[in-house]
Amino acid sequence: MSITALHYIYDPLCGWCYGAAPLAKAAREVMPVIGHGGGMMTGANRKQVSPALRNYVMPHDRRIEELSGQPFGDAYFNGLLLDETAVFDSAPPIAAILAAEEIAGRGLDLLSRLQTAHYVDGKRIADADVLRVLAVESGLDGDAFAQAYARIAGEELQQHIAASRRLLAQVGGHGFPAFVLEQDGRFELLDTGRWLGEPDAWRAHLAAYTHR
Repeated sequence: MSITALHYIYDPLCGWCYGAAPLAKAAREVMPVIGHGGGMMTGANRKQVSPALRNYVMPHDRRIEELSGQPFGDAYFNGLLLDETAVFDSAPPIAAILAAEEIAGRGLDLLSRLQTAHYVDGKRIADADVLRVLAVESGLDGDAFAQAYARIAGEELQQHIAASRRLLAQVGGHGFPAFVLEQDGRFELLDTGRWLGEPDAWRAHLAAYTHR
């Protein structure tokens, strides 16, 4: 019998990934899901919060909310997006997710918590201190998390992001989120857009693959 897994190429600061969070959750109820952080806002692509950034992301976020049913909080729209001292940087939250996966196998759990912290609670998830608090609130050991995070945040993180981007290119993906089904060593990029806001139908769709 073939082993079926779903590769989830995401970014913690990608609004469409937040919109797809219920799909990632539903998929995990059906088959193993392996996370790959894409590093959308890293290096030269880090973004300081500004009126231009706010005006760019808000219409997209409203559209995501409409299509997915995922809530966006006032603390995000009228708090974080007005805080011009904040920086959007995908690298620290991806390092945190990798640390959570390493110490407890709970990387995707922490991703979900970080998405809510960002888009609902308006937290600065590029801040190492905020990440540690959220990790502990999620039930992770604070010291073990901090040690893993500090070690991963350098070369290992860059290698992970590079590998995630290679996988995305390999399957013909062009952005985040990307859900890639692996069966018998074959990779198939799934069209996720049609399932936004429909996690039960998506779950049933994926379950059919496990019974083939």
